Amino acid sequence: MQRVGEVIEASTTEFTAQCYELYQLPPLGSLAKTREGELELYGVVYNATTSSLEPGRRPIARGKDEVSEDEIYRSSPQLLKLLKSEFGALVVGHKQGDRTFHYLPPRPARIHGFVYLCPAEEVRSFSSSFGFLNILTGSNLSVPAEELTAACLRYISQAYEDRRRFLVAAGRELASLLSGQLNRLQAILERIKQ
Repeated sequence: MQRVGEVIEASTTEFTAQCYELYQLPPLGSLAKTREGELELYGVVYNATTSSLEPGRRPIARGKDEVSEDEIYRSSPQLLKLLKSEFGALVVGHKQGDRTFHYLPPRPARIHGFVYLCPAEEVRSFSSSFGFLNILTGSNLSVPAEELTAACLRYISQAYEDRRRFLVAAGRELASLLSGQLNRLQAILERIKQ
């Protein structure tokens, strides 16, 4: 399992993780997990940022005399210690023992809990039911719910041998879930086309 960061902020509905390496962020819509005691919490990556370690202090342009962006970091290696990459994850379910639940867990993630990208077999297991779509489509985050839902479904579909079949099934579920919201449904379906 690929460890992608460590929880630095948590609530019942989401968690924020800091990456160990600058710019080593998981993709938008990917399925990540962390632990809280006996619970495994699943989150969909919705936001990624790279910023200064010091709040309120913005990085400044340094590449005027450099040939490439990589040269900036070679001539100023301290930059790697002054910047941080973080991502937010919307909690879309949890697992206790061998049972997976597609609703919010009873407790938030632990601070300093390790965050992993879920391997393909776990992605398939988690997405064998579309219960998590209700949380995704109802989210009110910095990323529009339609964009996040589509990104998540595209990401999850990569774990399936027959991606199209999975996306068609997800589209049917969305049609039922968003039956009175044709514009939202159409926006998501357009973004998951193969």
